[in-house]
Amino acid sequence: MAATLPVPIEFSLPEGWRPAPPEELGAPGVAFMALHPRPDAGFTANITIDGDFRPDEATLADMAEEAVRRVREVAESVVVTSRRELGSEDAPGLAQRLTLSAVTGGTRRDLVQSQVYLAFLDPGSPHKRAVIRLILTCTAAQEEGVVGDFQDFLRSVAPDTGAEA
Repeated sequence: MAATLPVPIEFSLPEGWRPAPPEELGAPGVAFMALHPRPDAGFTANITIDGDFRPDEATLADMAEEAVRRVREVAESVVVTSRRELGSEDAPGLAQRLTLSAVTGGTRRDLVQSQVYLAFLDPGSPHKRAVIRLILTCTAAQEEGVVGDFQDFLRSVAPDTGAEA
C-alpha cells in the first residue's frame, strides 16, 4: 500500500506522464509515483512524492543530507552537484541535484536525481512541520528532455485546501 502524505497537496502531471502504483514498482514509503512515457535504454524516468511530519529541529539541509546518506546505501557513487534554498521564511524549501551510479534492472546506470523539499508550517504551532519531498529520477541522457517537465510539475504543486475553484 502506498504511503500517505502528512498534508494534502494538489498538482498537475506534465503531458504524457502517467501515475503508477508505487507498491508494485518497489517504491516503499512513496505516496505517489508518475512515469515518463519513453524509457531510456530500459530505465523509465519517474517523479515520486513522499513526506512526513518533522517535529525535530532538523533543517531542510539536514534532511537533504539524510537523503544523500540513504542513496549512498544503494548506489555505487553519489555526488551532490548543487543545493540551494528556495521559498520564504513562511514557506521554506530546498532543492538539490545528485548524480549517481547504480544498478537498476540488472544494469549499471548513470542517473540524475533532482530533489525538492517543501516545508509546510503550522502557524499556530511551530513544532508542527510537515515536509514534502518531490523527486525526479532519470538517466543522465534523459535529463535535458525531462527537467522542464519536472519544473512544470513543481510550479503546479500547492496545498490542497479542499476549496473548489
